[in-house]
Amino acid sequence: QVQLVQSGGGLVQAGGSLRLSCAASGRTFSRLAMGWFRQAPGKEREFVAAIGWSDSSTRYTDSAKSRFTISRDNAKNTVNLQMNSLKPEDTAVYYCAATARIYVSTALREFDYWGQGTQVTVSS
Repeated sequence: QVQLVQSGGGLVQAGGSLRLSCAASGRTFSRLAMGWFRQAPGKEREFVAAIGWSDSSTRYTDSAKSRFTISRDNAKNTVNLQMNSLKPEDTAVYYCAATARIYVSTALREFDYWGQGTQVTVSS
């Protein structure tokens, strides 16, 4: 069993930056692949970024490429999402997720554990 607690988020102007964090407990963190998903009102929850057991294995959705960076600190059992050049289209509730699968996945249903979600609002 894994528990995920998120922090960060908030309101930011377009072009600004935010950093989301997620702290994990209940399982050896280095054996978890981690992901970030988001869900806007009236939209399906969608993949944003993921990182494998090693921080050398990362995946991003097209809209996040060159703007977002996912990273992990195994010593602190945390995963972070640095979001730069934010756009109003990035407005959503962001969720941290974890899986014990050895490979990095972009599919929502392959993640077994979820954080509580945090609101990110980007104004124009």
